[in-house]
Amino acid sequence: MEIEETALPGVLILTPRRHGDARGFFAETWNARTMRAAGIDLDFVQDNQSVSGAVGTLRGLHYQSPPHAQAKLVRCGRGALFDVAVDARKGSPSYGMWVGVELSAENGCQMLIPAGCLHGFVTRRPETEILYKCSDFYAPESDGAVHWDSCGIDWGLTDRPVLSEKDAAARPWEEFDSPFEWDGAR
Repeated sequence: MEIEETALPGVLILTPRRHGDARGFFAETWNARTMRAAGIDLDFVQDNQSVSGAVGTLRGLHYQSPPHAQAKLVRCGRGALFDVAVDARKGSPSYGMWVGVELSAENGCQMLIPAGCLHGFVTRRPETEILYKCSDFYAPESDGAVHWDSCGIDWGLTDRPVLSEKDAAARPWEEFDSPFEWDGAR
């Protein structure tokens, strides 16, 4: 597993090794023992799958507030997407900053997003499938969103995105009182 740090503490790009032949490939996308040896100690409790039919479908920027804050490990099973994390941990040296990475079925990259970061993505191909692990269970009372275009993110869009009602109505970053605190850890 190749592990690459980003400009946001704790946001990592994980690229599994692929073992391929004429049939296709095999890749180990998560191994708790390997990750612990690399200083990443997460217990994932829920796996989610999302399929977006149209190119330009934008989901986010989502979070779950404490006590149900979630770390996420995001990958693309089919198609391609631009995945984004925004640091919402008050006191963090990168508070309010964002990073984004192209995830595709072909490149096999994954983005590890720690609790306290907002998460969103936009699809680049039709019928894009997103698979992600979460470190806490979904809790509707902790669910929240920040408006997708209020954090200065270059989504690479040429048209208006396809949005849910929830995402279209989300409050802007300027009105967001983050419930997350920086603990100095990765």
